Amino acid sequence: MNDLPESSGYPELLVAEPLVRTEIKIGYARVSGSGQKLERQIDALTAAGCRKIFADKKSGKTALRPELKACHAFLDAGDTLVVPSLDRYGRSLQDLITMVAELREHGIGFTSLHENLDTTTPGGRLVFHVFAALAEFIRELIVQGTREGLAAARARGRVGGRPTVATEEVIRAARDLLPDPGRSITSIAKLLGVSPGTLYNHIPDLRELRAGAVPHQLEVTER
Repeated sequence: MNDLPESSGYPELLVAEPLVRTEIKIGYARVSGSGQKLERQIDALTAAGCRKIFADKKSGKTALRPELKACHAFLDAGDTLVVPSLDRYGRSLQDLITMVAELREHGIGFTSLHENLDTTTPGGRLVFHVFAALAEFIRELIVQGTREGLAAARARGRVGGRPTVATEEVIRAARDLLPDPGRSITSIAKLLGVSPGTLYNHIPDLRELRAGAVPHQLEVTER
């Protein structure tokens, strides 16, 4: 299988695992709704052999998950991060792939119990390699569709350049593109034909979407 292009921002996910493994499993759980409880997730992580479990108990749209940040800081090279399911860790495919790639850069394994995925195995690494390629493909489709939509609008006689008011289509496309760490807000605005200020004015949670684009929460420390 060919490597992902360098522009994707992902390291090679199929490289060999670190020679030294601590066999330490650290769990992370998260609720995504007011009616959900953590007990079932924590029980599953405990049964999986997690030595310590971090849990974010607040839902909401905020990208600042304090327990996830603490979990990342606690992990050491050779450890394995265990989550109940993929959607408990990443809020989107892009978010998931970026964080798993960052874990691997630090020599940390990743396991999702529900999907039975484990990056410490060749099969698990292959799955995430495919995920990364899929995320890249989806981003390209979004960009292509946006460009075609703008071209169609111009062909119908609309004035080119920056619209004074962002349409629902433009805002939807912007929300799809903002989590992409490879694109700046300025470049996204230029692609969509609006000003960066328009995006800030029409997308209240813009900073949260951008915060999820580049996690960089991983700080391996001495335990």
